[in-house]
This record gives sequence, C-alpha cells and structure tokens, in this order.
Amino acid sequence: MVKALTFKGDKKTKKRKRVDVAEKFGEDEGSTSKEVAKTEKEDPSVDDDSWVTAEAVGDVVGPIVIVMPSEPPTCIACDTNGKVFPSLLENVVDGNPATAEPHDVRQVWVANKVAGTETFSFKGHHGRYLSCDKFGQLSANTEAVSPLESFLTIPTADAPGTFQIQTLRDTFLTIKPSTSSKANALPEIRGDAESITFNTTFRIRMQARFKPKLKASKEEKASQKISRKELEEAVGRRLDDGEVRRLKKARREGDYHEALLLIKVKNKHDKYS
Repeated sequence: MVKALTFKGDKKTKKRKRVDVAEKFGEDEGSTSKEVAKTEKEDPSVDDDSWVTAEAVGDVVGPIVIVMPSEPPTCIACDTNGKVFPSLLENVVDGNPATAEPHDVRQVWVANKVAGTETFSFKGHHGRYLSCDKFGQLSANTEAVSPLESFLTIPTADAPGTFQIQTLRDTFLTIKPSTSSKANALPEIRGDAESITFNTTFRIRMQARFKPKLKASKEEKASQKISRKELEEAVGRRLDDGEVRRLKKARREGDYHEALLLIKVKNKHDKYS
C-alpha cells in the first residue's frame, strides 16, 4: 500500500495530509516541471502546493485530481498495476468537493494536451495512461497514447467548474452504484455512459501554479519588480528615494518609460543649468 506523503515545507501543525507531487512525479512532467522549478527559484513567494478548481478547458494541465460526483467525495485513482479504482478523499473541507486535495499519490494524474488534437491524456503516478476500452472498462497500463487514452474535457453548461469527460467513442466517464454487498461501498467507475447526467459530471482540481490566469498574474507581478540599482543604471545616475518611488509606481501603472524619460530630461536640464 502506498502511504500518504506530505509536501515539503508543510507546517508540522497542519493536519491535512498532502502528497508531494513534484517529488513523486519529478521529470515525468517534462518541461512543465522545469518551468515551475525555475519560477519558484526566481520567486520564492510562489505558492507551490495549493489546489484550485479548473474552470475552463485551458486550465486542465499539470497535476490534477478527478473528483467524482459521489457522496462522500471520491476521486479516480490507480495503483502500480494499472487498476483504476475510486479513492476516498480525506482532504475535503465540510464535505465540499470544491475544496478537495489529494493525500495519496495514486489520486493524482498529470493532464497533457495530445499533440495536434483537442483531447487530453491523463498519466498516472506510475508513468502509464488512463485508458477506456470499448466495453467501458478503465485501466492504466499503457505507456503510449492512442485513441483509447485520449479524452475530451467538456465544461458542463449548467454547472460551472465541472466537466464531462468524453471518450473518442462518444461515451462519457460515469459512476454507477457499487454491486458490492459491503456497507459504505464506493461507486464503480466506468466509461460507457451514452448521455450526460449528474453521474457523468466531474470536478477537476489542479495545482494553482499551473492555472494560466494565476500563472499570468504572477508573471506580470514579477515583471513589475525592479531594483534601485537597475533604475539608476537606466537613468545613468544615483536617484533619491522620491525618484525611485516614482519610477516603481510608474512601472506598476504602465507608464514607466514616460516617467523614465522625464527624469532623464530633468537630469540634462540640471546638468546645463
């Protein structure tokens, strides 16, 4: 059994268990993980372990958790043998699936766009891909992506923040009541639903650092940062505190070059006055 792991840097008092995605998936995430590592090195303030809800198709990238429409909240998981199974989510606030986070690496998939298509592949922690055969049976045994490992993620029209996950045979991933006689048995996961229902409506949780909107916001924030030394090099002389504040404010508000020009012009006037 794979034990739950914790993220690096977690406070010891924190009770919610988290899985260290970067450590367990490592370079399997390809260039995405390298870009994140570089970003975190340049900006230590980047939140590297928070999870948010994917709201659009363009958000579906990097480590994700596919939350099923079940009570209590569960997600799609797989073991090292490629068996796909429902996994109970422990990291949920007040039973709300919109707050779900993984506590077991088996619950995490890495989503990537299949080159040249509008479909996605979902790679498990063991390096193999989620697959759905013609009978609707799910597994995760293949090391390459074919039509069986390709899925469309379609936003649900009347339920923002949720998706229909469709196979290339036009069927949908769904949950069905368990046939087990055990009490509190978790639902069965299949890929043979022919129509959209509540049971085909999944929520995708993702790491915040991969969400395009948040990533763009952080990049924009980083681009606004500039040191006193860089400002003085741009002007060509030492600056007083007021000039530094003025230039930094102009950089945040988008009129940096105009402010820089005014200070340079003032510098020339002072020089020849």
